[in-house]
Amino acid sequence: MSFDTIAVLGAGAWGTALANNAARAGRRVIVWARAAAAAEAINAGRESPRLPGIRIDAKVTATTALIEALAADAALLVVPAQASREVATAIAAARERAIPIVACAKGIERGTHLFMTDVIRACVGDAAVAILSGPSFAGDVARGLPTAVTLAAHEEALAAELARALSVSTFRPYHSTDVRGVEIGGAAKNVLAIAAGIVAGSGLGASAAAALVTRGFAELMRFGRAFGARVETLTGLSGLGDLILTCSSAQSRNFSLGIALGKGLKPEVASEGPKLAEGAFTAAALVELAAERDVDMPIARAVAAILDGTLSVPDAVEALLTRPLRAEG
Repeated sequence: MSFDTIAVLGAGAWGTALANNAARAGRRVIVWARAAAAAEAINAGRESPRLPGIRIDAKVTATTALIEALAADAALLVVPAQASREVATAIAAARERAIPIVACAKGIERGTHLFMTDVIRACVGDAAVAILSGPSFAGDVARGLPTAVTLAAHEEALAAELARALSVSTFRPYHSTDVRGVEIGGAAKNVLAIAAGIVAGSGLGASAAAALVTRGFAELMRFGRAFGARVETLTGLSGLGDLILTCSSAQSRNFSLGIALGKGLKPEVASEGPKLAEGAFTAAALVELAAERDVDMPIARAVAAILDGTLSVPDAVEALLTRPLRAEG
């Protein structure tokens, strides 16, 4: 397998960061942008409106023609989780040959309860599918700051070759075949990060924050085991590692949304702005999936209820604090 040319489908902050990284790794990179203005900013200005101040590598070019981007050897699908089906459907119609597609969004599709690789497979049935996830902020990756992530595919050789194609000294993808485990870590941690932000925004203190993250991780582990995820994946970069990062920094869109909710903003107001918090869309689907497998996720359930307006933040905190005493586990 040779991945000399990489398509990045999506010109947002994360797409731009991954494009810059792939270029550093020696790949020729074609970014597909929906808007002509975004493509022009990359090609002429060498800068993305989503990552101002960061110069885009000369080996990166942009296009608004999806078929042109799909002439690459592999594609990174870097659009929001709830938009993945639309773009995957467009890929199936536009491509001239099958290439591996790497899902780079962290979420669960609302309504269908499908994870991102399942959405891609449903739309592009013969494509080899992978998932890239882990503790990573777009600005850090775009600047070349040290980052480690997980890249998983059902075929180990594919995962290893894709990881090698994207690897540089400051961006280390560990490869895995536990696709579902990697997807679960990325999706669940976004919801739990909203809860951590609520704790911070409510001024509940560092002790409460530590308890929230620890008990949230217990929920993630229960959910993961119910879906066959490996323990080493859930305790690795794409699980515990991503949870730690996302629950500890206002750079996280989900954590920032939680802070706003904790300070008393209504969900519809807190969600306003140009930065998308994937956890706001994933929470309900995560809780519904957990209920189907009889997995107890009280923190995730509280977040979903706060987001849909059926539970206030003070009532959610009280409900969690007054749950029956039990053995830890």
